[in-house]
Amino acid sequence: FGKVMVGQGGILSTPAASHVIRKYKAFGGIILSASHNPGGPHEDFGIKYNAGNGGPAPEKLTDAIFAKTKVISSFKIADIGTVDLDTIGTVEAGGMTVEVIDPVADYAELMEKLFDFDALRGLFKSGFRMRFDAMHAVTGPYAKEILENRLG
Repeated sequence: FGKVMVGQGGILSTPAASHVIRKYKAFGGIILSASHNPGGPHEDFGIKYNAGNGGPAPEKLTDAIFAKTKVISSFKIADIGTVDLDTIGTVEAGGMTVEVIDPVADYAELMEKLFDFDALRGLFKSGFRMRFDAMHAVTGPYAKEILENRLG
C-alpha cells in the first residue's frame, strides 16, 4: 500500500473509522480495539478489519487473512524515524505516504448531515438537560465537538 491514513493521536472510534473508510474510499481499515473484542494475552484486545464499505469484513475474508498470518515467515521494518501522529498533515516516509487526519471533525460533519442539528439546538435551548459519560472511552472528543461546539 502506498498510503496509510491515521486518526490524529492514533485514535478513532469504530463508527468514525467506518466513516473515514467510506469518505476517503479506502480499500479497508485495520482497527485495533482495546475493548470487548477478544484477543491478546488477556482477551482484552482485538484486531478488526473493516472492508471498503466501512462495515465489518465478511468472515470468509477474515478467515483468509488469518490463514495468511499463520504462514508469515518474515517481515521488514523501515528505518523512517517517528511520524508525529498528533499533527494533522501528510508525511512521506519509507516510500509511502502517511496522512494524519482529524476523525472528530469528519465524524461530526457526518452527524450534521444525518441529524437535524437546528432542531437539536432548539431542544437544548429549551432547557433540556442531559448527562453524558464517555466511560473512559474514545468518544469523549466526539461528544465535546458535537454537544459543546456544534450544538452549544
